[in-house]
Amino acid sequence: MNSRNSRRDYRTSRNALFDGIEEGGLRASSSFATHEIAEHDNEHAVDGLQDRVSILKRLTADIHEEVDSQNRSLDRVGNDMDASRGILSGTMDRFKRVFETKSSRNMITLITSFVVLFLLIYYLTK
Repeated sequence: MNSRNSRRDYRTSRNALFDGIEEGGLRASSSFATHEIAEHDNEHAVDGLQDRVSILKRLTADIHEEVDSQNRSLDRVGNDMDASRGILSGTMDRFKRVFETKSSRNMITLITSFVVLFLLIYYLTK
């Protein structure tokens, strides 16, 4: 009985020592193949991630260029609005002077010229 226990201990220690290796190395090679397949899958996944990262990088660069372009356009519009504001304030000052003189002849001439100018611009843009 003691020899049986020692034989069992020998087998369990042998199994623990050579766990996963069977006769002919078949189990070890399948473990190696599984590891190779997993490694290949990981490399494939990393390649896919690198592709996605490069696409995102190009996309963010395109977005950055578009934002810069839009900012330049907004700056031009802002500058044009400032110039228009200056012209309109000068025109309003002239209106104030005309209305302060209370000359009816100048007032009629001014209003008529603005109506004609408005109609002319309206028909030219139509």
